[in-house]
Amino acid sequence: MFIKIIIQALSFCFVAVQTAQSAESGGMPQLNPEFWVSQIFWLVITFGILFIVLSKFILPKISNNLETRKSQILENIEIAEKQREASEKKIKEFDKIILDSKLQAKNFFNEARQKVLDDIVEKRIALEKSIDEEINAAETEIIQLKNSSQDKVTKIAIETSSDLVKQLIGEEVNNSSISAIVEDLSKKNREKSNGI
Repeated sequence: MFIKIIIQALSFCFVAVQTAQSAESGGMPQLNPEFWVSQIFWLVITFGILFIVLSKFILPKISNNLETRKSQILENIEIAEKQREASEKKIKEFDKIILDSKLQAKNFFNEARQKVLDDIVEKRIALEKSIDEEINAAETEIIQLKNSSQDKVTKIAIETSSDLVKQLIGEEVNNSSISAIVEDLSKKNREKSNGI
């Protein structure tokens, strides 16, 4: 590249010399052919030093910076891609955890609901059993009262009728004859009630 620049500079100088020789001398000193050799010399020296400084010091730093920048950008892209993949993986894990939690909560709810329903059925059965037992006990008690009430009613009837007969007649009456009459009457009443 340096050689190409020198060749171009020399060809430019040659063309300029040819143009200047055809022109009249005088005027601007840069166009005077006497000074052209020194001008070309300093031009080559200046551009040569500039080329060496640029190619040896400045351009390597710029290319290093560009390479560093490029590698940093690629590294950042790679890190960003890894982080994106990791975040997608975490999102999938969180979605799975949420789904599992929903299913678990639904199962807990269904289990609790079933347990409550089972408790309600058990308590209803226990309550019905308790009510049946109380009804049976009450029926038994009613039957016992009914059976014992006949005897009590008969006894009360005998005592009352003996007291009434005693007050009416003024004499004591035999309880066995009164009980026979009362039993006979209660028997007739039972036959009537059974016939109805």
